Amino acid sequence: MGTGTGPQMLAGLGRPRCSSGIPQDLGSSWCLPRVSGASLPPAGSLVGAQVTSETTQVPENSAVDIYCTAYKPSMSSPRIEWKFQKGTSLVLLYYGNELTEPYKNRVQFSSTKIHFSTVTREDTGKYICEVVEGSSQISKSEVNLIVQVPPSKPVAHVPTSATIGSKAVLRCTETDGSPPPTFRWYRDTMLMPSDPKTSLTFRNSSYTLDSTTGELTFEPVSSFDTGDYYCEASNNVGSPQKSDVVHMEANEVNVGGIVAAVVVLLMVLALIAFGIWFAYSRGFFSTPPARRSFTASPRTAARASSNRRPPSWCEAPPAPRTVVNVF
Repeated sequence: MGTGTGPQMLAGLGRPRCSSGIPQDLGSSWCLPRVSGASLPPAGSLVGAQVTSETTQVPENSAVDIYCTAYKPSMSSPRIEWKFQKGTSLVLLYYGNELTEPYKNRVQFSSTKIHFSTVTREDTGKYICEVVEGSSQISKSEVNLIVQVPPSKPVAHVPTSATIGSKAVLRCTETDGSPPPTFRWYRDTMLMPSDPKTSLTFRNSSYTLDSTTGELTFEPVSSFDTGDYYCEASNNVGSPQKSDVVHMEANEVNVGGIVAAVVVLLMVLALIAFGIWFAYSRGFFSTPPARRSFTASPRTAARASSNRRPPSWCEAPPAPRTVVNVF
């Protein structure tokens, strides 16, 4: 493999790295070839670079300009690179004086900005512009792009019954909103405050409400917590969305039912024990005595055979006895 065209292994790290020092994707092992005349500064030269950062929010499916404030018109023949970071993934957007393949038909480049004709929720992330002038002078600007998406209908996860004195957790989830929505809870169409003690309606309840995660936790559950619950998601984009209504019933522990179940179980165990005792007393489980068997010696067998009288077919049957009655 020629030098400057493929990945090399960094000493001690054991993962591939582009010979230019910039991988195409942190989660992959391939990279763009080095472009002639576009060599990067030595490793570590980004340390101490001037960095600016800002946040831009635009609705989904709209156009947007992302500016590179690191670029200055006074710079002479600067080299400009754009990268897109989302989570742990880092992808080159503009490199070697050209747009990379995923962006060629969507983005227009100029020295001061990149222009998206339309953006989707997948374009939410950090856009990094690096400007290198000479061999060591580096400027960098970052733009956090948030593509605004209204929330979809949330789902309320509510138990249909809860035991008084126990802990119950209600959850509200929504997956489409950008930025992530905040959540509110309602009981019997009334908005639940974050602190129940501030409301005459909810002061007899004991709960905590996390508007970021959408969790409503009752600890402990009381009889006042019975009601119809639903949640609402909003992020200032579009209209707030409400979930379906779910009824939760707070019930006492059924002591009578538990006692009845224990009594029935004891009766069943007693019947089983009586049946086993009765079977033993009648010998159903006793082992029958083994039959005795022995083998006669040859002498004993011969003696028995000689003493046995052979049958005679000519022998007359014994005469019947005559009984004389004397009067």
